[in-house]
This record gives sequence, structure tokens and C-alpha cells, in this order.
Amino acid sequence: MSFTLHDMSSENFEFTANVWKWKAALEVIKSLDVISEGKVRQMGYNAMGVKIDQSEAQEIGEKIRDVILPKLYPNKRIFADGSITDEPDDGTIYRDDDEQWRNYSVSHDWLKDFAEFCLRSKGFQIF
Repeated sequence: MSFTLHDMSSENFEFTANVWKWKAALEVIKSLDVISEGKVRQMGYNAMGVKIDQSEAQEIGEKIRDVILPKLYPNKRIFADGSITDEPDDGTIYRDDDEQWRNYSVSHDWLKDFAEFCLRSKGFQIF
């Protein structure tokens, strides 16, 4: 499953994320306290068409850039639970209930690209 974020400006930028990254990204967004928890939850459902307005997108981009990325150096990634590792993702699918959290993470570079998308967008809609 994947998610596509469509910029609401005339440029029609797009940003895509697979479920493994998006779930971790949503936890990062939730931790920023920019949008409501209910809206973050809706963002986790595919094809809902949830809209993030320009001011929300800007604030998400700024906080990722200014708060999260300084803690997440290149070649590191952050899990959905907020923990950070420098271990590369080897593609292992963790099926044990106690380890499933390890399936969801985003890298520094992915978050940097997402922040840039947020900052240049005029808001976006998620499909």
C-alpha cells in the first residue's frame, strides 16, 4: 500500500510514501503537535483525501527541519516509536508482535525530502 500526497497548488507536485515509511512519518507528525490527533489518524487511511492546508504544511515542514532533522543525522532513521538507529534497513519483515514496530521507519533523507515538499506546497491532499 502506498500514499500519494498531491500539492494543492497549480504546480501539482507529488510526494509518495509506502506504508512502512508513512506510518513512522505520521508518528513524527503527531509528535509535532501541529494538527489534531484525529486528523493524523485519518491521514493513515489510504484514499481518504485528507487535506492539509498551507499553514499546516508549512509548520510541519519547518518543525521537521528545525526539530527532528537535527537529532536525525544522515544515515540514521527514526522508528514510529521515536527511537533512532544507525542500522540500515535490511528489508526484514518482523512478524513477532514484540518486534513489529521495527517494520516502520523513515530515514533522515526521506524526512528532509518530505519537509521540503511541505515547505514548497500550498497545502496537500493525501490519497
